[in-house]
Amino acid sequence: MELKTYRAPTMYEALAMVRHDLGPDAAVLHTREVQSRRFFGWFTGPREIEVTASCGVNVPSRLPGRGEEGETQAEFMPSAPPSDFRLPPSHDAMQSQLSNLQQMVEELCHRNDAPRPGVPGAPELPEELFQLFTELLDSDLNEELARELVERVRIETKGSHIDDLLMVKARLARMIESEVRVSGPIQMAPGRSRLVALVGPTGVGKTTTIAKLAANYRLKEKRRVGLITVDTYRIAAVEQLRTYADIIDLPMQVVSTPREMREAVGRMDNLDLILLDTAGRSPKDEVRIQELRAFLTEADADEVHLVLSSVAGSRVLEQTAERFAAVGTTAMILTKLDEANGLGNILPLVRTSRLPLSYLTNGQNVPDDIEVAESMRIARLILGMEGN
Repeated sequence: MELKTYRAPTMYEALAMVRHDLGPDAAVLHTREVQSRRFFGWFTGPREIEVTASCGVNVPSRLPGRGEEGETQAEFMPSAPPSDFRLPPSHDAMQSQLSNLQQMVEELCHRNDAPRPGVPGAPELPEELFQLFTELLDSDLNEELARELVERVRIETKGSHIDDLLMVKARLARMIESEVRVSGPIQMAPGRSRLVALVGPTGVGKTTTIAKLAANYRLKEKRRVGLITVDTYRIAAVEQLRTYADIIDLPMQVVSTPREMREAVGRMDNLDLILLDTAGRSPKDEVRIQELRAFLTEADADEVHLVLSSVAGSRVLEQTAERFAAVGTTAMILTKLDEANGLGNILPLVRTSRLPLSYLTNGQNVPDDIEVAESMRIARLILGMEGN
């Protein structure tokens, strides 16, 4: 049995569509009133009548038969209900609920200073903004945030340059830039050693990032740099960092207890910068998080950078930042930009976390493939306006 659904502004028009498509013997199986949607649900349209019908059901047709030749269409199509016709009480109750719900939605939209969906006279979504909306979805931004951003740019643009997609994206980039906090590079004071620790989940690239920072400060900035690692859990982790230390010609200490940490830091207090590599910790492992906190307390770290992979989902990034806050994180480093299909997942993290971004990495090359985080650069990455 083949079922077909038709929608029209009135029951008269909907039944006319059924008769034209399926013939006079079609059976109407179900009718209801629905709210039309436009632009992927962005706006609500006028209410419509939905009719489900079939020409393969062996039941008497609910459509009137054809009239004799010469009859007008109005003579055999359903007429308007009589003036004293009353809907069943259940239908009245449903209509009341729908009306109340519609009123609540309109009030919420008005409160947010957004155009009222479905209200006569509300503006259509311009083609340029619709294209921007689809591009935001392609950049891995969730639909709710994409709608919010497009609505904001529509309100703030107010018609000027709304037909210029590049101008619209530039305006949106400036909006996002204002939300992105950055800390700048690691700053060192003359005559004082600065200890910077890198923490985060397993597999995000902490050790490689440590090596990039060490190489840049040692070879380019001509600073005296030392390395300390407590990553004795991961196979060959110590050897990996020691190899970097030998190539760059840096002193390195391996510690396994908080007490050893204090001693190792004391032996390096004559250096400009001490970089501390830690073992990856699961954000869900409270015991390991507290153990890491004990090491950092003994080290008396000046900065604690949370290293996050940009290929992770937005919810995972937010939860990880929240859990690692217990160890005293002060900034974030985003890695693996070269592996991400889109960077829209960064925006929820930027909004919910109070931490500024310090560095971005986009590859495995040491000492290259690392850059200081800049607000506009991050905004353009989020919008897909620049390559990773």
